[in-house]
Amino acid sequence: MSTEEDKLEEENQESVKDEKEMEKTEKENEKPQKIKAPEKHVKWVEGSHQDAAGVERTIRVPLPYKPKGEMFAIADAFQGGSRLQVICEDGNRRLARIPGKLRRRMWIRENDLLIIIPWSFQDSKADVKWRYTPTQFANLRRMGKIPEILEIQ
Repeated sequence: MSTEEDKLEEENQESVKDEKEMEKTEKENEKPQKIKAPEKHVKWVEGSHQDAAGVERTIRVPLPYKPKGEMFAIADAFQGGSRLQVICEDGNRRLARIPGKLRRRMWIRENDLLIIIPWSFQDSKADVKWRYTPTQFANLRRMGKIPEILEIQ
């Protein structure tokens, strides 16, 4: 019986060696494949237009990140204390606040286009994340990125 067991062991060892050799040759013959990274949100939109002189210019502006709940809004009325009423793209009217780090950097006027983030625990309030300049607003309107509900202003 020991001879049969020895034969089986030898066959197993040979098959293991063959499998290892096959794996090595497969790895050597394999071309390195590029692994596709998961698609990320396009945070910036690029558009081009021609100015008055006929020169084509590229515009790069941020867009709201929908999975996080960010959305467009229009500044409607100021309440004081860095708070303002905004009309959001979902049709709701919210009380938005300008966070401390943006208070001195971002001067907001009525009818400015904003990106806001509604609060998860109180939907009637939101934080301001970004303010578009009038030029950026016009370019986004021209590219069709602004929802119709906000096109009134």
